[in-house]
Amino acid sequence: QVQLVESGGGLVQPGGSLRLSCAASRSIFNIYTMAWFRQAPGNQREVVASISSAGSTNYADSVKGRFTISRDNAENTVYLQMNNLKPEDTAVYYCYAGRAQYTYWGQGTQVTVSS
Repeated sequence: QVQLVESGGGLVQPGGSLRLSCAASRSIFNIYTMAWFRQAPGNQREVVASISSAGSTNYADSVKGRFTISRDNAENTVYLQMNNLKPEDTAVYYCYAGRAQYTYWGQGTQVTVSS
């Protein structure tokens, strides 16, 4: 079992930045793919960024060049640095860990981009 706890959400003005953190209850990054998803009201949950166990990263087209996913293996923490935020980035952001049939989700953290 793996627990994921997100933090770092909040209210920010357009053009601003936030950094989300996801702390895992144990060391899993060497075997699990980690990712950030988001879900806006009325929309399906979508993947924003992912980082494989080997360290390869992928991003949704809508966030390329603005968001960066990274991890600190010693701290068992994954980050999502979000720059130049736009109102359409407003959503609940979820941390995800996946490996084969094993998937784990965090409780979500709200990000609101508004002036």
